Amino acid sequence: MLTLALTGVVSATAAIAAYQSMAPTGDWYGKTFTGLAHGSRQLALTYDDGPNDPHTQRLLEILARHGVQATFFLIGRYVRQRPEIVREIIQAGHIVGNHTFTHPLLTFNSETAIRQELSECRSALQDAIGEHSSLFRPPFGGRRPAVLRIARELGMSPVMWNVTGYDWNAPPAPEIERKVTKQIRGGNVILLHDGGHKKMGADRSQTLIATDHLIARYKPEGYKFVTIPQMMGKTDIHTP
Repeated sequence: MLTLALTGVVSATAAIAAYQSMAPTGDWYGKTFTGLAHGSRQLALTYDDGPNDPHTQRLLEILARHGVQATFFLIGRYVRQRPEIVREIIQAGHIVGNHTFTHPLLTFNSETAIRQELSECRSALQDAIGEHSSLFRPPFGGRRPAVLRIARELGMSPVMWNVTGYDWNAPPAPEIERKVTKQIRGGNVILLHDGGHKKMGADRSQTLIATDHLIARYKPEGYKFVTIPQMMGKTDIHTP
């Protein structure tokens, strides 16, 4: 009986540990930024896996029409392919962050590989826009202590989320909107995607429609859409 009980405890602990390594608001492995206390009138739109032609550019048009700034967590290999899109993001007043170079699940990578992924993305951003970002988001949300430690050693603040549109498989826009609105409490970091980690050109048209509708819904209610640095109360998020 004791052996069975111990086995159960070990299994349960392993399951919780695995959950905490992926859960966006889990903090077993270290603190990350996931938003503000509920009740804040700030909302932060964040987009992963770009730059992505043509949907990132179309998203920029939607954001400009609404006068909203967002935060883009970019994959380094795509930055290398389309640096001009990254420059458009910056010129429009948005913020970029490091989303690794190839989008691996860092939970299972060696420390050397983790450092290389972050460093290569940082170099790609530096080459594209003359500066790199001090924001970092782990692909899939996957992390362990070494991931967060290395990010901080490289001068990066880990950023997760507390609302997601579950849009990575490109569901219809109303479904994305419904999932986001069910989670909004104020002070939220909203995870959406303007690209896809498997290839350039992923269809994000439904996310763009959902973005348009979400901004049109929440701005009249008195919510202010801000960048991650603004929500964090920081002004210098890029390092020359």
